[in-house]
Amino acid sequence: PEPRTTQEQDEESTCVVMKPSTEMQPPVEVDIGLPLTKEPDETKNIVPQMGLVIEPHQDQFIQQPEEKKEIRNLEPGVEPPDHIRPIYAGKFFDRMPCWPSAGKVIPIGYRVATSLTEKLPRPITPPETKKFFNYRYPPPGTERVFYGRANDPAIAPYLTHGIRSKTSGTAKSLINPQPMTTFQQKMKDKKESIYFSNQRAPLGKSHDQTPGLPEGLDLMNRTFGTAVIREFCGRDVVNPPKSFEEVFKEGEKGHDLYIVSHNDYYPGEVKNRKYNPNFHRFNLYGVPTPHFTDGRNMAKSLYWLHELQMKRGAKVVSKRVDDFKEKFQHKLGKVLDPIAETMNVPPGYTFGACLHPEEYGVGDLIHNRSPGEYLRGKDRVRALIAAVRHHLKKFNYQNFDSLLEAFRHYDKKRDGMIDKAELQEACNQANLHLDENLLDQLFDYCDVDNDGLINFLEFANFLNWKDTMVLKDYEERVIIKGKKPDCANPAEANLKESEPTLLIKPEDIVLKEPGSSKKIVRTLLRPSDKVSSYYKTTSSEINAVVGAVPSICYPIFGVPTVRCDIPAPRIRRVSDRTNYGEEGNAYSLLYPTIFSQKGVFERDFFKTRSKEEIAEILCNIGVNLSEEEFENVWTLASKKHHRGEVCVENIRNVLDELQHADRSKCKITHDNFGVYEFKQKNS
Repeated sequence: PEPRTTQEQDEESTCVVMKPSTEMQPPVEVDIGLPLTKEPDETKNIVPQMGLVIEPHQDQFIQQPEEKKEIRNLEPGVEPPDHIRPIYAGKFFDRMPCWPSAGKVIPIGYRVATSLTEKLPRPITPPETKKFFNYRYPPPGTERVFYGRANDPAIAPYLTHGIRSKTSGTAKSLINPQPMTTFQQKMKDKKESIYFSNQRAPLGKSHDQTPGLPEGLDLMNRTFGTAVIREFCGRDVVNPPKSFEEVFKEGEKGHDLYIVSHNDYYPGEVKNRKYNPNFHRFNLYGVPTPHFTDGRNMAKSLYWLHELQMKRGAKVVSKRVDDFKEKFQHKLGKVLDPIAETMNVPPGYTFGACLHPEEYGVGDLIHNRSPGEYLRGKDRVRALIAAVRHHLKKFNYQNFDSLLEAFRHYDKKRDGMIDKAELQEACNQANLHLDENLLDQLFDYCDVDNDGLINFLEFANFLNWKDTMVLKDYEERVIIKGKKPDCANPAEANLKESEPTLLIKPEDIVLKEPGSSKKIVRTLLRPSDKVSSYYKTTSSEINAVVGAVPSICYPIFGVPTVRCDIPAPRIRRVSDRTNYGEEGNAYSLLYPTIFSQKGVFERDFFKTRSKEEIAEILCNIGVNLSEEEFENVWTLASKKHHRGEVCVENIRNVLDELQHADRSKCKITHDNFGVYEFKQKNS
């Protein structure tokens, strides 16, 4: 064949296959997926050859010189048609073009980046298509509109259903109408006077029935109708005055018939089953079923039969192993004693020499006491003295406002000193009846200088809480300068007039705290309680620097030991070891009161109680009072509280006061009787 031009080779992009047949048929074109760039006139000149496959010429793939072509607006990533490469350009060619190719040939030009790149601006959806799309996928917050009425005018918002109601008067005008003037009221009455109902029965007045009644009728005594005969009152009909036996007998009438007809039994009534006469309903019949409350039957059900048999059977163990366990292993409730078989001594035997206890203790060694002042073995006496002092301190704090007033109460002779007789009389007034031995020990404890008298300084230190009872100005003038109290001052006017006496020295008054204006009496130490002053502690070594920060200014961390910041629970658990402030101190643990040993504590004494509860408590402890005596005691106890509340402690104090008054009255009567006998003898 003749060589073809380059233009012909470019235009020939399809393979034409002609089947050999007798009749000429139109050629069959095979789509290879490439765009055709033919001109309509040139396609007519191509004559297909039957039974041949057109082989591309070698000159077809020779690089031709570039021709200037018009620049077209193509999509990014798509090659122009004149630069499309053939599908296959090699030395092999298809010899069977009549066979269909496998797969689908897609024109080259579109890439993944092109497919994923958004085309801007976005194409606008046509209105004809948009109504279908809005019906199928409406935008958020819009109404779904059927595409058939998408273009219909919106008349629903302008439609009104029903009848428009007219605005009437407001509720405010109905509830609280505008008040009418006198003229308006007169006009209203004039308008309503034309009505017959207003003339016959005016508003606010009773209807006068007199014009309609016959003449001469007695309006007060004339009655109409038939008189009602009253036989029984409503009370007798509802609750007839019958006894219980009569009502019960009436109710029993016909009960047997109701049992047969309606099976009507009373609650708890035994049904008569018509047994033979030998049967008694209170007898027990049958064999009793064994029942145990200790759970042994349940325990049997939790074990298999062979386990119970093995548990009941004898256990065979080695004697050597059993002897080893008996001798060297611990047992519950027994003390391990490996050499028990070698101890051939009676039980309770003590080895070694018995040493007698020393006369002195650790406290005696620390305070360097002399042999006559040893406190070992005197714990009970010291506890009694401490209890008496605590009672006197409490009595002085509750009954006196100042130390000077309390001292004047003890100092009956007004000589500035308290002797033993005055102390005993003050103890009796405080409901403390001490024997002579205990009174001597208390007096010796308070008498530091051993002069046989208790001065103001000793009284303030050992029989008062001097830190809580601060000295006032007039007290300081009286006890230091011996000046009489100023009657112009109401606080000083309560003190009786006394002779000028120097109670303490000026240097015995010190400030309560550095920088404070409050003054108290200096602390007085007993000679036996003095310790050596040459020892040093770790705290003194740390704070030995001048100007050091005191320990009270140290920052505090952690949880306090006594939890006063939270309320105590009403019911405390066994595992709750927290101290909420209601527990006692070390002294109460070492020397508990007789009440705490019985389970009664301080909060039980000060708890507010009712009159019935107080009367029951007094009756249970054996205090038998008549109603008049109990009312007297209750009245006196209620006066001790500003709100009239009464507790057990107030009742105890009132009973002690009444008992002391009875003793004093009996003592005066006895003294008067003795004087009378003395006079009779002399006469």
